[in-house]
Amino acid sequence: MPVPKLPATPGTPRKKAAAAGPRNPIAGKAKAVEPSRLETLERLIIASLEDDKAEAIVALDVAGRAAFADRMIIATGIADRQIAAMAQHLEEKLSKAGLKRVQIEGAAGSDWVLIDAGDIVVHLFKPDARNLYALERMWGPELDQVPGSAG
Repeated sequence: MPVPKLPATPGTPRKKAAAAGPRNPIAGKAKAVEPSRLETLERLIIASLEDDKAEAIVALDVAGRAAFADRMIIATGIADRQIAAMAQHLEEKLSKAGLKRVQIEGAAGSDWVLIDAGDIVVHLFKPDARNLYALERMWGPELDQVPGSAG
């Protein structure tokens, strides 16, 4: 009788390192995410959302500001069914692209679905929930600007 294979601990190496806390400098540096891979996944996610008629798609670069991801993509869907389909299609496309650990929360009919694709986090909202949580204002680049400064 074969021994069942246990699932690996969820999360990317970057998330595991963040959860573990400060590392020993002698142990070596963590491998950085290759920008081209990250950009490729971001384009794939946006294309998938556009194919599923998502509205107001916004991609935010949160590298250096968030420990949980480098990019955040936010989009709006009109109905539960549309949002659930967007999440399912996105999971399938990411899997085909080689990303095996995609975690989805809230896909069983809620106003907000979160898709954790490692270094990219995708938020799918109904319009009212998107206005309520206002993630663009919370994580947008304008927060990095000092009031009264030029730029």
